[in-house]
Amino acid sequence: MTREQFVNRVGQEQAALRRFLTALCCGNSAEADDIAQEALIKAYLRSEQYDERGKFPAWLMKTAYRVFIDSRRRQKNRAEQPIEKALTLQGSNGSDDTFRYEELHSALATLSETIRTSILLYYMQGYQIKEIAEITDSSESAIKKQLSRGREELKNLLGR
Repeated sequence: MTREQFVNRVGQEQAALRRFLTALCCGNSAEADDIAQEALIKAYLRSEQYDERGKFPAWLMKTAYRVFIDSRRRQKNRAEQPIEKALTLQGSNGSDDTFRYEELHSALATLSETIRTSILLYYMQGYQIKEIAEITDSSESAIKKQLSRGREELKNLLGR
């Protein structure tokens, strides 16, 4: 894949990638932007390894998900920032979107990372169960269980 092809494909997927990472980071757009930037760099450096027969969006999401997991591991080695502080910091930028989705981000924050990832990829990004299994290196039955548990937990948390 040439640099120009990579840039064009990323341009088409950038908004979806950012939405996914922002939700995965429970509304912390600064953290999501950092992860997106690192993921795009890694993807570009590995673009020669991309198999044209595969789906570029899924390949990019998998790269971003792995960067997210690595970021979480690094945070666990340091003092982890509580979600309330992250939401407070996020709210300080004056963005209306922060407040609009605060309840959802708070509910998503209570889910495990694996369940949250499956929920976001399925409902927000529109991936099929098989694709989510490939992105997260899980089995299809595990993804189905995560989706079921996630729906139930979100229904209870959001009172719907």
